[in-house]
Amino acid sequence: MTDTRCPLCDLDEKDGLWANEDCLVVLAQAAGVGTICRVVWRDHVREMSDLAPTERRAFMGTVFAVEAVLRQQARPAKMNLASLGNLVPHLHWHVIPRYEDDAYFPDAIWGAARRPGAQHLLNEDLVRAALYEALGQSRKSRL
Repeated sequence: MTDTRCPLCDLDEKDGLWANEDCLVVLAQAAGVGTICRVVWRDHVREMSDLAPTERRAFMGTVFAVEAVLRQQARPAKMNLASLGNLVPHLHWHVIPRYEDDAYFPDAIWGAARRPGAQHLLNEDLVRAALYEALGQSRKSRL
């Protein structure tokens, strides 16, 4: 069921790079860093422990595949994976390539910037194609 107060519940296939019946992969730009992805669980669920073990494995398999794609595409110094949900309590993972010249390195991107920082932007079409190769064809939205 869609919670209309949740911005992640309102996302659908047109908003993402790749999707299946469980997950949606969304491209975003983080100021001072560049291209990042979010992997969103489609159902409005607050905590990882609310998922069944098979759902957890499927969700994390998608997160790990997105991480591998971004590592290959971006060649960052480090990858960060974060699941916070403090502001939007809907399961989602941030998959963040990090660079020594980004605005926040080595701190988290939600802290104070240390410098202006370079924007490392990726080609959306190349990321999408690599996700399709890693995860298979996107399936129609359930929404």
